Amino acid sequence: MKPRLEELLKHAREDEAALDAALKQMTFPSVDDSDVTFVFRGKADAVYLRCWVSGLDTAQPLEKLEAGDLWAATIELPKGSRIEYKLEVVKDGHSELLLDPLNPVTAEDPFGSNSVCQAAGYEQPEWTERHAESRCGSLQIVQIPTRAFGGEREAQVYLPATFRENRSYPLLIVHDGIDYLRYADFQNVLDNLIHRLEIPPMIVALTQSPDRLKEYAGDDSHAQFIAEDLLGFMQANFPLEDRPGSRCLMGASFGGVASLHTAWRYPDVFGNLLLQSGSFAFSDLGRHKRGPVFDPVVDFMNRFRADTITPAERIFISCGMYESLIYENRSLVPHLQQKGVEVRFEEARDAHNWQNWRDRLRLGLTWLFPGPAWIVYE
Repeated sequence: MKPRLEELLKHAREDEAALDAALKQMTFPSVDDSDVTFVFRGKADAVYLRCWVSGLDTAQPLEKLEAGDLWAATIELPKGSRIEYKLEVVKDGHSELLLDPLNPVTAEDPFGSNSVCQAAGYEQPEWTERHAESRCGSLQIVQIPTRAFGGEREAQVYLPATFRENRSYPLLIVHDGIDYLRYADFQNVLDNLIHRLEIPPMIVALTQSPDRLKEYAGDDSHAQFIAEDLLGFMQANFPLEDRPGSRCLMGASFGGVASLHTAWRYPDVFGNLLLQSGSFAFSDLGRHKRGPVFDPVVDFMNRFRADTITPAERIFISCGMYESLIYENRSLVPHLQQKGVEVRFEEARDAHNWQNWRDRLRLGLTWLFPGPAWIVYE
């Protein structure tokens, strides 16, 4: 038994006050080299560790210890890993998913909150946090007239703190951009990297689809909206550099598919792509097994893989090693290289979540848009 569990049991056999004091002094999950131990305290019929990590069982049982209503489970987690999880507590025939009461570290996403397990060697990058010396850019809401969908669509535009009307700027268009702001500390990242001269000051258009699983799955109307309506609006209203190498599409998951599809449908418009954990499902033989929502994605990806169109000059791809999509993302790299694309691929010991995508932003942005300081460093 792990030393910490032995210590907890020792206090549990004494009294509840001793156990309470011991729990307050310890950090959970308990990290020991490549092992991580999860602990739950409470009356239950069963307790499970629920984590959505490719390679691990979705539900792993915690073992009931001999005293103190304590439950525990130890898993192997390589150094530098980060995973999100919940605890499933079963009692009197009812099951409930809970944040880990002993772990204050959480992450938000559009579906709520998860507890976060940080293995040995993982640290949140300091450039994702707000720094007093970094001047804040501004955000403004704009209405985009759209022929592709009819009427108008709302977006937000980030302007760097040093914005001047008499200068021209690169343009970054971000799928699920509002989610990047909410869940990936995206404004902190932009403000910090621009302040440190690691990327140039840039203008960022942040889009959000009302039906992303349809519009991001290889939809031609969405591609038209991005490449004609949104890009045309941005060119008419903001001082932008007018060359493909100064334009970039970005997105995660289905947003990665939408970025690649738009660049494929409009070649020579976007010189750069930043694709994170793209849902690039395809089929070499027979049918895919990812469900009907992926049917249009597979149709697009099969067509994309069969033709010779070069979607962009430079593409940065990142994906978590603990995602089921790692195979598709790895497979895309040599395919793009055969088409003459300059590709940089980054894997991380993480899964399909916003903080994984946040932690890869510096590498992706500085590789696609190296600022003065980065050019000196390299």
